[in-house]
Amino acid sequence: VGKLPKPIIFPGNLWKRFRNKKVVSRKRDNSKDKIKLMSHGKAEVILKAENLSHIYNTSRGNVHALEDVSFEIREGEFVTFLGPSGCGKTTTLKIIIGLIKPTSGKIFLRGKLLESASKDIGVVFQQPNLLPWRTLFKNTLLPVEILKLNFPQYRRRAYELIKLVGLLGFENKYPAELSGGMQQRAAITRALIHNPSILIMDEPFGALDAITREYMNIEILKIWEKTKKTVIFVTHNLAEAVFLSDRIYVMAPNPGRIVGEVDIDLPRPRTLELYGDEKFVYYEQLIRKTFEKYYQIGERN
Repeated sequence: VGKLPKPIIFPGNLWKRFRNKKVVSRKRDNSKDKIKLMSHGKAEVILKAENLSHIYNTSRGNVHALEDVSFEIREGEFVTFLGPSGCGKTTTLKIIIGLIKPTSGKIFLRGKLLESASKDIGVVFQQPNLLPWRTLFKNTLLPVEILKLNFPQYRRRAYELIKLVGLLGFENKYPAELSGGMQQRAAITRALIHNPSILIMDEPFGALDAITREYMNIEILKIWEKTKKTVIFVTHNLAEAVFLSDRIYVMAPNPGRIVGEVDIDLPRPRTLELYGDEKFVYYEQLIRKTFEKYYQIGERN
């Protein structure tokens, strides 16, 4: 792999100064491509990655999925990894979850090296993956059974979560009796039942229609605001990333790496009216220019 382009950092509170399309580049550290993160308040760093790289060994040769990916995520943040298919978003999540180990690099959870799956991380996948023979209530409680937790104690929490996502009254329904959006909300209750600190969401609304997807974006923000979880979200939808996030890591492929970081300085709570806001549109254009910069570099090389 040749020399990679440097990531670009865009502090959200300086958005007006970039309306003339000025770029703020990150500083170099001993000539190594390391991202210099802005200050995001006094919350502690809950998850940190250092120079993650991953190579898949296939029958057709090696696939360089990730190259030198570094990031920090603070407790309570809503952080999105944004990029096209094949840029390493899901590979990054698999490393965080513990499904695969990086070829090189390290990842830390609350300062401790993360070498295997942690029960402090809940996951919502692209598909709900509910067990069809179990009711919504029993699907929610599945991690409690797997982790061998106190079942009576978590029954009450299951009802609270089902109420939180707006599914009270459907707890005895089977997955086939629920709409796609309802199934994804059920998957969220399952991910939160054992009270993890971090909720990872891998393109959870990709299979939904546009209207339902917007509704689910509002719902996940309500859940995030009430539970105070740290959310790591993955999407290739630019507007969705801006609408949801405190901060966005922009990724590019061949190999997958972070090419930009954008602070989203938009008010909360957020409503759908925000999509037409001048500042919202500005962030969309800013991120598009980050992608354009990458593709122009690729063409010149």
